[in-house]
Amino acid sequence: MGTGIADVLARAGREVIGIDHDPEAARQAVAALESSTARAVRRERITEAERRDVLARFRTFPDLQAAAEADLVIEVVPEDYDTKCQVFAALDQVVKPDTILATGTNALSVTRLAADSDRPERVLGLHFFNPAPAMKLVEVVSSVLTSPEAVAAVTRLARELGKDPIAVGDRPGFVADGLLFGYLNQAAAMYESRYATREDIDAAMRLGCGLPMGPLALLDLIGIDTARTVLDAMYAASHDRLHAPAPVLRQLSDAGLNGRKSGRGFYTYAAPGSAETVADAETPDPAGRRAAARTVDSVGVVGSGTMAAGIAEVFAKAGYPVVLAARSAEKAEAAKARVAKSLERAVAKGRLGADDRDAALARLSTAGALTALAGVDLAVEAVAEDLEVKRELFAALDEVCRDGAVLATTTSSLPVVACARATSRPRDVVGMHFFNPAPAMKLVEVVRTVLTADDAHATVREVCGTLRKHPVDCGDRAGFIVNALLFPYLNNAVKMVQEHYASLDEIDTAMKLGGGYPMGPFELLDVVGLDVSLAIEQVLHTEFRDPGLAPAPLLEHLVAAGCLGRKTGRGFREYARR
Repeated sequence: MGTGIADVLARAGREVIGIDHDPEAARQAVAALESSTARAVRRERITEAERRDVLARFRTFPDLQAAAEADLVIEVVPEDYDTKCQVFAALDQVVKPDTILATGTNALSVTRLAADSDRPERVLGLHFFNPAPAMKLVEVVSSVLTSPEAVAAVTRLARELGKDPIAVGDRPGFVADGLLFGYLNQAAAMYESRYATREDIDAAMRLGCGLPMGPLALLDLIGIDTARTVLDAMYAASHDRLHAPAPVLRQLSDAGLNGRKSGRGFYTYAAPGSAETVADAETPDPAGRRAAARTVDSVGVVGSGTMAAGIAEVFAKAGYPVVLAARSAEKAEAAKARVAKSLERAVAKGRLGADDRDAALARLSTAGALTALAGVDLAVEAVAEDLEVKRELFAALDEVCRDGAVLATTTSSLPVVACARATSRPRDVVGMHFFNPAPAMKLVEVVRTVLTADDAHATVREVCGTLRKHPVDCGDRAGFIVNALLFPYLNNAVKMVQEHYASLDEIDTAMKLGGGYPMGPFELLDVVGLDVSLAIEQVLHTEFRDPGLAPAPLLEHLVAAGCLGRKTGRGFREYARR
């Protein structure tokens, strides 16, 4: 991190003094800057003359006395309070009276560091994100002791560096890490419980949420010891069980298995510091034994909404004859018209040929009664997210569908086993949770209950492969993988706004720029629908009985007021009426 910050400052024309008592660390910092600037010359981003100027502006020294004339000192020593205090105490004796002292901590109290300094009004947090040259977000952290002039000065500097600074108050994790590390901790706990494999957890969050990395791979990149330190600090401040470090984090860090930097963490790497993973005892065997799948030659889809139409489109494009059944022939035809419109858009964008469009539509028939599904090999329901509605539907499918047909529910939050027990053949029932929009999203969560037969489970996984979807296995509990990790994060973002810690825009910006999220949490909540989000959070709270999962009152109030997001024109933000 120190090397990255030095790189950013030197390239922006600042004279930079790098201080480290370890000569090897200083040598590596110079080598890293030489390498990054040489790469920039090769890519024609800077000239050779500009490279020489950048290198001339960076010097290293072994002693803090070298900072005597600095206007700003940024410390990025290890996340240990005593170590940081010693550095600040030494700097107090060295630097000019008006020098600003910035800590790069993301876990420790800036206020406590300031209070122990001789110049508390000149102490603040300046939290860059890794890798500092690439990441645009900088959190400027002020305590109750920090002068507005110091905050203004470093905010101005951050903008001149080409960064996007946001001003935040002093609490562990600040905005981005405060939301990110709770999510990472829950992912670690999910893995520890053996609910899902590390590969499936990471794939689910990449493909289901569009994240650049899965949570366990990200923990390995950050460093498991660092994550444990941040979570310890967050838990000490919040006493929220969601922030109490998962025991597996302690076990790994105590064993020195801290991720990429040590060569092993949740994954095993080719060498310490390498990004290349290598097979280990937990790596799935691609030729692993699975039960033989049942033959699926035809598919039925029940429902007439967006999800049902999307699923029908996916199956039809993959070559399956599909019967789309709804409560009436008119609703079924309207759903088919939605499919036709979607296919037409795909042709217009060059993603699908006209012949393939016509063939897919020819494979799609409609019906206004479930009896049309009598001969299908796989029936997939995508009706309202209401347990009684789904139970009644599965009881009807049990009567209609042939023996041996697999019956799948697309529920995102309801117990699959409750649907299964509405039938006389629970062994044939499985969860098949597609993500919206189904034609575009690659992920399918395959949910087996304690009653699901091995061959029914194998059938759905095989079908996913034919659909060119990525299946992940999970058990029958609320939220499965994605929603169980996503919605507590969204709920915590609402709590931040509710507590007036940060604004909607600051939080959305922080998570997009600092966490790599394709959408900020409030953008996503308004798209999903606040009523849908609240219902999922209520299910999670009921299932796990964790006080930290209780829906934020602000979310409940907005739903009660009819502010449901984009679909009503107002949620956390207001939208133009169409």
